[in-house]
Amino acid sequence: MIRATLQKTRRDCVVIGAGVRTIGKNFILFEKVLNVVHEPAPQARICFNTGPFDTAQAVQRGVRLPEV
Repeated sequence: MIRATLQKTRRDCVVIGAGVRTIGKNFILFEKVLNVVHEPAPQARICFNTGPFDTAQAVQRGVRLPEV
């Protein structure tokens, strides 16, 4: 699903959420997601949030937009 979505439209930034990254048992899933994202979107910045409340800030860091 990730690969198919990224192949449809060019992405400048992809956020991988804390729910995948910070839970120890999801380590292998995180590794797989990171590689699946990189394959169809090598130009995309990879960003990380700590929760849904700071996703916009993660994207801003990734695409280097000024703070709003």
